[in-house]
Amino acid sequence: MRVIALVQARLGSIRLPKKVLKNIAEKPLIEILLERLSKSHEIDEIIVATSDKEENDQLQVLIESLGYKCSRGSENDVLNRFYAAAQEFNADAIVRITGDCPLVDATIVDECIKQYKNKNVDYVSNLEPASFPDGLDVEVISFAALKQANNEAFSQYDREHVTPFIRNSNKFSKYSIQHHEDFSNQRWSVDEPEDLLVVNNIFKYFAPDIFFNWSQVIELSKINPEIFSDNKFIKNNEGANMGTGQKLYKRAKRLIPGGNMLLSKRPEMFLPEQWPSYFSRAKGCEVWDLDGKKYTDVSLMGIGTNILGYGHEEVDDAVNKTVKDGNMSTFNCPEEVYLAEKLIDIHPWAGMVKFARSGGEINSVAIRIARAFTGRDKVAICGYHGWHDWYISTNLSSDKNLDGHLLPGLQPNGVPRGLAGTTLPFQYNNIEQLEQLIKDNKDQVAAIKMEVSRNEGPKDNFLLKVRELATENNIILIFDECTSGFRESFGGLHKIYGVDPDLAIFGKALGNGYAITACIGREEVMQAAQKTFISSTFWTERIGPTAALKTLEIMERERSWEYITDLGKYASSQWKKLSEKNNLAIKTWGIPALSGFTFESDNALAYKTFITQELLKKGYLAGNSIYVCTEHTRDIIDHYLKELDLVFAVIKDCENDIDINTLLDGPICHGDFKRLN
Repeated sequence: MRVIALVQARLGSIRLPKKVLKNIAEKPLIEILLERLSKSHEIDEIIVATSDKEENDQLQVLIESLGYKCSRGSENDVLNRFYAAAQEFNADAIVRITGDCPLVDATIVDECIKQYKNKNVDYVSNLEPASFPDGLDVEVISFAALKQANNEAFSQYDREHVTPFIRNSNKFSKYSIQHHEDFSNQRWSVDEPEDLLVVNNIFKYFAPDIFFNWSQVIELSKINPEIFSDNKFIKNNEGANMGTGQKLYKRAKRLIPGGNMLLSKRPEMFLPEQWPSYFSRAKGCEVWDLDGKKYTDVSLMGIGTNILGYGHEEVDDAVNKTVKDGNMSTFNCPEEVYLAEKLIDIHPWAGMVKFARSGGEINSVAIRIARAFTGRDKVAICGYHGWHDWYISTNLSSDKNLDGHLLPGLQPNGVPRGLAGTTLPFQYNNIEQLEQLIKDNKDQVAAIKMEVSRNEGPKDNFLLKVRELATENNIILIFDECTSGFRESFGGLHKIYGVDPDLAIFGKALGNGYAITACIGREEVMQAAQKTFISSTFWTERIGPTAALKTLEIMERERSWEYITDLGKYASSQWKKLSEKNNLAIKTWGIPALSGFTFESDNALAYKTFITQELLKKGYLAGNSIYVCTEHTRDIIDHYLKELDLVFAVIKDCENDIDINTLLDGPICHGDFKRLN
C-alpha cells in the first residue's frame, strides 16, 4: 500500500495572507510542518498540493528547494486538486494535512494510518468526535473514496473542504480515533495573526528542539497558560463556515479603522458574522459575492447610488471612453461646464454650480458658501448632512442631538470643542421650534440646512414657512438633496413642493455609481465661493461629470423617477398587506423610491435581522427598506414579497410564543453607531 501525505497549502489565505511562509523558529511555517511530518514511519512520500494560481510559484520554489515535490491544481476546487495529485503520485491511500498546522504530530499521523490499515475502511480521522487540539487534524482516505467523492460531490462547500462528502455520507466505511481526555478547545492551527503569536510562543519555549510532541505542549498549556492566551477569543474551525467575504472582513478590521470606509456598509448593520461583505461584480439589480454567489439586491442598491441599476451599459461606455481618452490633465475637463448648464436648465432658479465628489464634501462646500455670503457662523440643521466637523459638532452639547436625524449614536470625538453651539438641530414639521431657534440666535444663523423630505412629507405648508422665515431673516436656505434628488422628480424633490432654496446639493444617484456631487445656487450667493478657499485636485477629474451627463440623459429619456416612484409605492403597499395578513404592526416611511418599514415591537431590530438572515438564504439582499431602481421589475418585487411573506408568518409566531433569538444564527444587527467598533 502506497501512502501519500498531501499537505494542502497556498499563499492566498484570506484572513492571514502568505501564512505558510510566516516565520516560526526562524523558518517558514511550511518548512517546520514538513520537517515534523517527515518523522512519520507510515508515510511513503510527502507532497504539497497547492493552487495553480501564479502567486503560488513562490511556494513551489521553496517546497522544491527543501527537497519535496509540489502538485498544482484548482484554487477553489480543492477536492479535485487532491484527487489529481493522488492520481499523479499513484497513491493507494492519502493522508490529508492542512498547511496551517505546524504542530502536526507524526505519532498521531502514524496512529491514524495504522488504524486505516487494520480496520480496512475507506476513511479514518481524529476529527469526529473532536478530542485533539485544533491543529492536529489528520484524515486518511482511500484513493477509491477520494475518486468517488470527486465524481459525486457537487456543492461548493464539499469541493472546497475535500472530505465533508465522505464524512457525511453513508456510502463509505469510516473509523475515528479519540483521545481519552478532550483537548478540542485548544487552538494550535494558524488562521489569524493571534494564532501565529501562540505558535511562536510554543516553539520559543522548546527551542532549539522543533520535534517536541503534542503531549509536551499539553503540559505546557497547564503550567504556562499565558503562552496560549492570545487566540482564546477565536472559535475553532469557524473558517469552515465562513464565506470569503466574511474572512476578508475579519482581515480588514485589522487594517482599516472600523473595517471599511462607510458606516452604512458595515456588515454589523445588516447581519453580523454572516453578511457576505464584499462583491466581485454587480449588474442590473444583482450582486455577486467573492464566492460567486448571486444575490438580488432589494435593499440599499449601493446606498442609493444606482437609480439606473448597477453597471448600466450606456453610462459605463461613456466612462470607458473617458478613461481611454484620459481622465486627468493640466487642462480642465469640458464636461463640468456642460453638466453645470444641464443642472441649471433643470433648476431655472439657480445660476451657478460647484462640483465635488462626495456628499460630505458638497455639504461642507454649501455651508462654507453660506457663511461666506452672510458673514455669520451658525447653522440650523434638520436631517443627515455628512461627517464633517461643522455637522457632527451638533452633538458636542449633547450626544443625542443628532439621534432624530437619521443616524443615532454619532460621536463628536475629535471635533473641536470650540464648535459647540454653532450647529443647531430642529425637528422636521416643527416650524415653531425653528422660529424660536432663530429668535434665540438673532442675526447669527447663516443657513437653514435641511432635507426636503426623508421619512415623512411636509405638513401645513412647512417648507413654504421655512422659506419665508429664511427670507425674513436673511438666512440662506439650503436643501440637501443628496439622497432625495432625482427619485421623485427630474431634479430636486423641492420641485414637487414648489419651494425654491438658495442652494441645493445633489449626490448619490447623480452619477449612477460614479463619484460626482453638485451644489447649485442663486448666482449672488454662489459668487461668495470666490471670497473663500474651496478647491480640490480630484474635483477636476473627468469621470464623474461624464457619468452624470449620461445618467441625466438616460433618466430624462426614460422618465426613471416615475418608474421607481410607482414601483416603490407598490412595494410599500404590499408591506402593509403582508403585515395585516400576519397581524403584525408596522409603520412605513420614506419617499416612494426610498421607502421602508419598522415593526412596532420591542423586538423590531431582531425581526429586521431575521428578515435579512432568511432572505439571504434565498438569494436576496434585503432588510426593512429598499432603494428602487429601474432594473427592478414587478416580477422581481413579487418574488421577493413572496419570500418575505413566509418570514412574516414566522415573525407572527414570535409575537405570540416563540423567542425570536432562538431563530437567529448570529448576533442581532446594530441599530446605531454607538455599538460599532
